[in-house]
Amino acid sequence: MKTDRYNRYARHLLKKYGEKVYKLPVKLAATCPNRDGRVGQGGCIFCDGQGSGFDCLPGSLSAQIAENKAYYRKRFNARKFIIYFQAFTNTYLPFEKFRENILAAAAEKDLAGLAISTRPDCVNDRYLDFLQEIKLTRSLDICLELGLQTVNYHTLVRLNRGHTLAEFIDAVYRIRARGLATCAHLILNLPWDNRQDVVESARVLSALRVDYVKLHSLYVVQGTPLGDMYERGEFDIISLEAYVDRVVAFLEHLDPTIVVQRLMGKGPRENLLFDNWGTSWWLIKEKIEASLEEEDTFQGKKFDYLNGKALGGFG
Repeated sequence: MKTDRYNRYARHLLKKYGEKVYKLPVKLAATCPNRDGRVGQGGCIFCDGQGSGFDCLPGSLSAQIAENKAYYRKRFNARKFIIYFQAFTNTYLPFEKFRENILAAAAEKDLAGLAISTRPDCVNDRYLDFLQEIKLTRSLDICLELGLQTVNYHTLVRLNRGHTLAEFIDAVYRIRARGLATCAHLILNLPWDNRQDVVESARVLSALRVDYVKLHSLYVVQGTPLGDMYERGEFDIISLEAYVDRVVAFLEHLDPTIVVQRLMGKGPRENLLFDNWGTSWWLIKEKIEASLEEEDTFQGKKFDYLNGKALGGFG
């Protein structure tokens, strides 16, 4: 199977650093302004309280890093790493606590960079100025991973995200102004989105010139508001075939320079009501790649809508 139908993350890292680079997921004692009352209560309706950190190890930051490094070195002979602050909203930590953890991570050896997961409404100049200083003084690449999920601001309200599209746009501009990278997380089969919402998500990310994107399908956890809605039959989830079609449409409209870090994700191991149509995330990834081949299409095939498209016929 060809590998040039989309801009794959592994190939990007190999080209950039000259060798394979491995992400080390870590989890801090963080929370979220959408859970503690600052912008909302209860969190997003799909969140199970782990803040997407279900694959992270327990223990202190240094212990998590050390154990992860040992694992990747033994299994893959890894030599270079990106420390990924994965769970919850890391820039929602008090500034001094955030600074302490970032400095500790940045002091690690064999480090290519840092990836920091956060919300679009938790990115401000003080934190970004500090991260810019780390980038320059430690010669590290730093990426802010922003949970957007969709550009449909009506759906964002229904998800109880506590922010809309405007905060995401503002965050991307502020991050880019400091030479830091951005990664947008999207769920392509939200119940209240259609195929055009997915296409528009690709178009907006392209217009904003984000650096990376992560795609994943919706998983439903028992005991969450979304789980309760699912059990009451209040929404349907599109078929796997329709999901593959949405991913292909998204890629076709995405700027080909944007790196795709992930085509599919996976949910936690327990209390799942729905996850990836009961099949392996890897098999779904292969279905998407096979569909790109069968349709003879690729990332950016329909990337023709910016820079005054209607003026294209004029000299």
